[in-house]
Amino acid sequence: MIFGSISYLNLLPFQLFLKKSLPSQTKQSLHYRRNVPSKINKAFHNRKVNVAFISSVTSAQCKCTNLGIIANGAVRSVFVIQGEDQIDTDSASSNVLAKVLHLQGKVLIGDKALRYYLAGNEATDLALRWKEETTLPFVFARLCYNRYDNKVEKLAKEFSKRKISIPQTILKKEAKAKGITPKELVWYLEHIYYNMDYKAQKSLKLFLRKSRKV
Repeated sequence: MIFGSISYLNLLPFQLFLKKSLPSQTKQSLHYRRNVPSKINKAFHNRKVNVAFISSVTSAQCKCTNLGIIANGAVRSVFVIQGEDQIDTDSASSNVLAKVLHLQGKVLIGDKALRYYLAGNEATDLALRWKEETTLPFVFARLCYNRYDNKVEKLAKEFSKRKISIPQTILKKEAKAKGITPKELVWYLEHIYYNMDYKAQKSLKLFLRKSRKV
């Protein structure tokens, strides 16, 4: 099984879950391919990876679990910055979301966007703007698969039942690597959840419908 892993902090709880919870035999058969969302999307659709959190805007025709990367309001890592229009080449869903929301400027996502915000810079939080306009959370990505259906669905159900605690050693290591503090990392993860509840499913359908018009 080849897992397409996005190297962003918002997936840290799931990545820890895989390392801690999988049986030894499964771990040995699991291989990682790390990249930014736009390239993971391409690798998944070309079947070069079997399982991945792919951008929601590309997930409509895919087999997906009930897990996603979801923000119910401000996410603090997906922005449009005032100025000349410019997409973020790492992104897919966020570039389309900016168009759906009729926002102009530079799209910025991921850990670099989080650092931009924490440095005190101003920008429009796309998840917050979506919430203001729709009253719904926004689904940035979904855990999808093109092989190993039963195994992946079982993994997703197991993760959905667990509360993942991040050891201090890992918090400090990840925070240092990303140029933030452990406290900021914990605060950031509080803005994200993973289980696709009714409102998230409703939001996803609305976004996919709107995305076809831009």
